[in-house]
Amino acid sequence: MFSHISSRLRLTIAAAAVVSAAVALAAPAQAAPTGIDPPAPAAAPSTARAVTAPQAATGTWAAGTRAYLVITAPGATAPAQTAVTANGGTVFAAYDAIGVIVAHSTSASFAATMRGVSGVQQVGATRTSDVPADAYAPALPANPTQATTTLTESNRWDMTQIKADQAWAVSTGSASVKVGVLDTGVDDQHQDIAPNFNAADSASCAYGKADTRAGAWRDVGTHGTHVAGTIAAAKNGKGVIGVAPGVKISSVRIAEPTSSLFFAENTICGFVWAGDHGFKVTNNSYYTDPWQFNCPDNVDQAAIIEGVRRAQAYAEGKGSLQVAAAGNSNYDLANKTTDSESPNDSTPVTRTITNACIDIPTELPGVVTVAAQASGGAKASYSNFGNGVIDVAAPGGDGATQVYSTLPGGKYGNMSGTSMASPHVTGVAALIASANPTYTPADIRAALATQANDKACPSDTRCQGTTAKNGFFGEGAVDALKAVGGGTTPTGPYFENLNDVTIVDNATVESPITVSGVTGNAPATLKVGVDIKHTYRGDLVLTLVAPDGTVYPLEDFSNSDSADDVLKTYTVNASSEVANGTWKLRVQDIATQDTGRVDAWNLTF
Repeated sequence: MFSHISSRLRLTIAAAAVVSAAVALAAPAQAAPTGIDPPAPAAAPSTARAVTAPQAATGTWAAGTRAYLVITAPGATAPAQTAVTANGGTVFAAYDAIGVIVAHSTSASFAATMRGVSGVQQVGATRTSDVPADAYAPALPANPTQATTTLTESNRWDMTQIKADQAWAVSTGSASVKVGVLDTGVDDQHQDIAPNFNAADSASCAYGKADTRAGAWRDVGTHGTHVAGTIAAAKNGKGVIGVAPGVKISSVRIAEPTSSLFFAENTICGFVWAGDHGFKVTNNSYYTDPWQFNCPDNVDQAAIIEGVRRAQAYAEGKGSLQVAAAGNSNYDLANKTTDSESPNDSTPVTRTITNACIDIPTELPGVVTVAAQASGGAKASYSNFGNGVIDVAAPGGDGATQVYSTLPGGKYGNMSGTSMASPHVTGVAALIASANPTYTPADIRAALATQANDKACPSDTRCQGTTAKNGFFGEGAVDALKAVGGGTTPTGPYFENLNDVTIVDNATVESPITVSGVTGNAPATLKVGVDIKHTYRGDLVLTLVAPDGTVYPLEDFSNSDSADDVLKTYTVNASSEVANGTWKLRVQDIATQDTGRVDAWNLTF
């Protein structure tokens, strides 16, 4: 069933088709640029003790083996572990500091029996299918043969949309910042990932127990490698560049092979690993299978919520911020009514739900929930939304314009989804952490919110809220340049136009910005930021047109200037002009053959 795969991995169906058909060394598609509600702080971990290493399973696999979370008070799992064995189960893993045991049993009465054991608070089945035999002797993922790319790095629409290409001139991030990719795994041998890969802190958490064998972290699909490249592909002249190409990437594979499912015990293991291994940020572009939404009035799902919640709180208490994709069902997460995709490990049924049912990990306290934007900044057609749920937005691609990144085997390809939006935010969070080494997860969340560029609701009644904070974009679109302290935080009123304007041969085009609420005249140091994509900028003449029609020349490029693009900030003495009114960026193309577009421009008063 492809539909649930697309939502689980937060990857759209169309994008998956593109990847499977053309993962080769294609050139990246080009498109246009863009513009958090900090979640409530997660509860502090209930104990300061370190999580004990997961125990080895004491039994052997048998047909009908199911997995359960057995939850006790933190630090009090020992009696419950004894009870698991005494009641027909085995302890597959135990995380004592958060009071969570991963138990296996073939007994249909195991859960009910364990719920009656003294000291056991909750017990819940984590799946509606059997635990695979592979859990007891996991096969290592393949180490793919690597292709060598001839592609050179170029500005991509998603990176210019969040101003990452400008941020790199200020900072590429710190190698002391560790970012965890909790996903299908990562191809650590990839030419664009290997320079930044941290094998020492990588592992597999498939089945709910850390596997630290070399290579256990590798990709069992393509998704995790694509995500990793968006976050931190190296700035090495090859292929692509990640948002934060100076930070370190660790892979924690939480997807199981064959099914590529992400069960609760896997996520718990991943979050605990993140906390214990000093990950400053983790990316989570998935939902916890098999339930798209977990409901607290269901005894199994209540245990899943509590187990994953404790693990997330543990990681946050250790200094790790979790960033997660909102999902790809074009669903209002603030007004839940039905779930027709669960359980996705057996036979999905349609059920009535309420807002008490949550998508985890993205709706857990403390997690940054990310919606996807198309090129140009609009909400991606597939992206979930919800006033008070979405924290921030970032490029995820839509339609023919997708996100181009790394794929296993040294390859590159396009994907779309909130899966692709989330790693952009993770990269920006890593840049914030790099610039501010003492920041806590709460500090990073607050910075993401403060630095986000407001995005107003379109004429769509589903979008509720204000320009500053709404259900489509949360606090707004992330800004990598502000994250590195690149001087883009306006010193005065700031106005921006992110809409594309096509530049054709031998023609003049204009892009307007309406300024309001500014007292008096414009300053003598009016800043005009210009972002133009063009294949031969020597064709261009740029001017600023004031509200009264006065023309201020910005630049007439030399006819022999064959460079691509214009990414500059001009200073204009506009002190004789009334500030309020409609200002225009005028772009004249004076030749043939080469064309382009105005991606974005801004005014700072």
